[in-house]
Amino acid sequence: MHWGSARTKNLERPSVGMFYYCMTVIHSLVRFAMPVTVNTLNAENFRHSVAINNHELFTDLPKSLGGDDSAPSPHDYFDAALASCKALTVRLYAQKKDIPLTGVTVEVTHDAAEEQKGKYRLNVKLTLKGVLTDAQRDELHRVADKCPVHKLMTTAEVSIETTLSEGAFSQ
Repeated sequence: MHWGSARTKNLERPSVGMFYYCMTVIHSLVRFAMPVTVNTLNAENFRHSVAINNHELFTDLPKSLGGDDSAPSPHDYFDAALASCKALTVRLYAQKKDIPLTGVTVEVTHDAAEEQKGKYRLNVKLTLKGVLTDAQRDELHRVADKCPVHKLMTTAEVSIETTLSEGAFSQ
């Protein structure tokens, strides 16, 4: 969709101030996040606990990779990060703009066929619930693509440094 086209002629752009307010709120929540800690639960399988702040999650490998498929895989959490960020961003924006959004469903599927070549394709289906005008739907659609995780996945230069801890060989 291009601004100025027949379809967007009567649409207003999302308020830049409101958008940045929403992004500032979300960014402030994640900027000083506590570490994510993953621990082996037992030596017999691949199930691990994941501690994030005061939350406990679990991760495992699918059966095709030797796991028990008892919890989401790391790839599942990667996809879920995008879906949940889009849903939360849209809800926050709609609330601040008094858009009568009653719910959001975000479905993410991935195509990892070329992952070894450095390509990982995510397909997102966004369902907006509520009595919304076409202009409101278009506005929320645009906002969803500007969520912090979407931007992180598509524009950020990510640097990862792995260090060996002092007690790495003690247990």
